[in-house]
Amino acid sequence: MDIIRKQYLDQLIKKKDNGRIKIITGIRRCGKSYLLFQLYRRYLLESGVMSSHIIEMPLDEIDNIRYRNPFELNAYIKSRIRDASVRYYVFIDEIQFCTEEDNPYTGSSGAKVTFIDTLLGLMRLPNVDIYVTGSNSKMLSKEVLTQFRDRGDEIHVYPLSFAEFWAAYQQKYNGISFPLRFPAAFPSASISDAWRDYCTFGGMPYVFSLDTIEEKSQYLKNLFAETYLKDIIERHDIRNEKGTLDTLLDFISSAIGSLISPSKLTGRFLSENKTRISHSTIAKYLDYFEEAYILCNAKRYDVKGSRYFSAPSKYYYSDLGLRNARLNFRQTEEPHIMENIIYNDLIRRGYNVDVGIINTSQYTVSENGERKKSRLTLEVDFVVNHGSNRYYIQSALHIDDPAKREQEIRSLNHIDDSFRKIVVVKDNIVPWHDEKGILYVGVQEFLLNEGVLHL
Repeated sequence: MDIIRKQYLDQLIKKKDNGRIKIITGIRRCGKSYLLFQLYRRYLLESGVMSSHIIEMPLDEIDNIRYRNPFELNAYIKSRIRDASVRYYVFIDEIQFCTEEDNPYTGSSGAKVTFIDTLLGLMRLPNVDIYVTGSNSKMLSKEVLTQFRDRGDEIHVYPLSFAEFWAAYQQKYNGISFPLRFPAAFPSASISDAWRDYCTFGGMPYVFSLDTIEEKSQYLKNLFAETYLKDIIERHDIRNEKGTLDTLLDFISSAIGSLISPSKLTGRFLSENKTRISHSTIAKYLDYFEEAYILCNAKRYDVKGSRYFSAPSKYYYSDLGLRNARLNFRQTEEPHIMENIIYNDLIRRGYNVDVGIINTSQYTVSENGERKKSRLTLEVDFVVNHGSNRYYIQSALHIDDPAKREQEIRSLNHIDDSFRKIVVVKDNIVPWHDEKGILYVGVQEFLLNEGVLHL
């Protein structure tokens, strides 16, 4: 069964033959290779490109170890380009496996030769269009795009969104294949089952092909231990610290959506594990998890003061299945699960997302009737910016009780600008606005219908 990643396929098609290197990034096993080597390759073939004009090099395969050397990689690709009159499409998978080598003309004291040199050289060939994938943000998003000097385009791939998951779910279990619509024209229990599975096992594409709970659980646990952690340990040459990395991930996993700082985590290591570890070391390890696209850091933003705070901040998992696997699927029914899913979807849509705070004042009256003023800090789950547009979004499981609803919108009522304010609830409700213009919408419609932001 094909899982069509239309958002990313459309981006590749739009950037085809634009003279720039297309860099496809994302956490390992999220579907980058499938997107490039299956979906985009199929598109090229259907567009009339001959298979002999598509040069493929998966560097994570043992048969291709030789080509992890940038000189060998360069020589191989150029040997496949035999006709200057036709265009060739070069696909290189997991480019971060390419090694750094000494420049033979300058010796070990000279600058290293890397895959960047190989790619920039190939890019100068007039009949070559280059696509690479990579699973490390430090190597690709930051360093490489800088060194390409505006000659590379990044396409970031995420695990399956709920919309993609739901479309695939319908194909797998109901044999239905059609453009997504909402409200759905099929039993509500089906979408409820899909939501339950998505909240539990996340959106890593291979998980979707597995049938039993045991298979899915084991795959996610192995993926974390045998792929992500090993990648980080090997890349950063971390020795005798795997236990610390495991514990840190468990701490973060149990606190998604909560304010966290390296100093607080230092205290937790000391109190719960009797282990002394500096906050700078913890900050470094958190950076490693972000670089590998396992975690995302949402910084706090003062809505009225228009300024950011460096700490504390919130961490979210790029995939909930990975997070749940860290905790042996013990915490899958908490409000922060839905909050994490909403955050991921907003990021996927290309929005900038922060955690909002609002500093205000409140007055209390003591028993003797004295009126006292105190400072009050309220939180907005997400401050979402896109160009000149801004949205304030709260995630709430239920708002049936008037007191609960008032609690959820308290922070929104203290924002005096005219940008749209939205409350996303777990229940499947008909979208409606209250007397202050706040929009209330169910989470499934919010995730399936991107136009709901403009209702």
